[in-house]
Amino acid sequence: MEKTLLSIGHGFSARALAARLVPQGWRIVGTTRSPDKADAIADTGVEPVVWPGADLGALIAQFPNVLVSAGPDSAGDPVLNAVEDAVIRAAPDLRWVGYLSTTGVYGDHDGNWVDEDTPLTPSTKRGRARVTAEARWQAIPDLPLHIFRLAGIYGPGRGPFAKVRAGTARRIIKPGQVFSRIHVEDIAQALELSLQRPDPGAVYNLCDDDPAPPQDVIAHAAELLGLPVPPAIPFDQVDMTPMARSFYAESKKVRNDRIKQALGWAPQFPTYRAGLAALLAQDS
Repeated sequence: MEKTLLSIGHGFSARALAARLVPQGWRIVGTTRSPDKADAIADTGVEPVVWPGADLGALIAQFPNVLVSAGPDSAGDPVLNAVEDAVIRAAPDLRWVGYLSTTGVYGDHDGNWVDEDTPLTPSTKRGRARVTAEARWQAIPDLPLHIFRLAGIYGPGRGPFAKVRAGTARRIIKPGQVFSRIHVEDIAQALELSLQRPDPGAVYNLCDDDPAPPQDVIAHAAELLGLPVPPAIPFDQVDMTPMARSFYAESKKVRNDRIKQALGWAPQFPTYRAGLAALLAQDS
C-alpha cells in the first residue's frame, strides 16, 4: 500500500488520523480554507495546501487515498461542486476514498436503535444536506467509496470540562432524549483499519457502545472534577441558538456492529465515562 493520503478539509478527525499515520512514514497533504492555519498543519508533519485556491482535481489525481471531511454548505458538496465527477473517475490510482458523514442522516427515531440499513429520514436541514451529499458521492461509478457516519464527536479540547469549570454548563432535560457519541481517537482508529482493508461501497456507523442522555454526561463531568452538578433545566425553558436546538430535534441510539464485524474495530473508549476519564487525565 502506497503511504500517501490527501485530506480534504483537514479538521479535527483528520488530524487525529494523521497523528497515527505520520509516525508510520505516511505522506499526507491536508487542505485548509485558512492560510493562517497552514503553519499549524505543517507543525504536525502534514503538508498544507490552501483550498479553494489550489487545483483540487490535479491534487486528487496524485493520490491513491483520499479522505473527504469537508461537509456540504448552502451550495451543496464543495468538493463535487469544484471537481467534475469525470475528473475524480479519471484519477489513475484511486484505491480508497473515505467520506465523513453524520448519523444525522437517520433523523429522529424517538430514542430507538438505528443501523446502516435504517432508511434515511433526516428532519434537519443539515441532515438533508448530508443525505444529498452521500448520494452524489455514491453515484460516481466505480469509485472506491467508504462512508463513515459519525456520531457526536468529542476529544481533546472538545468536551464538557471547560464549561463545567466555568460554571456555564447546562443540564438540559428533554424526556426521552438520547445521543450517541464517539471519541476522535476511535474515529482515527477506524479510518486506519479501513485504509488497511478497503471495501468499496461500505457504509459504517462510528459511535461508542453507550448512547446516553446529554444531562448524564454533564453530570458525570462535574463529578469527575469534584464540582457541583449543574441544575436541571427543562428543555422548553432554555434559550438556545437554532443550531443547538437542532441537536435536540432528533433522538436515537446508533449501532456500530457492522464495522466491528467487518474490520475488527473495537473502540478504545466504549463509553462516555471512559472517554471523559481519559480526557481529564490528559488535562492534568
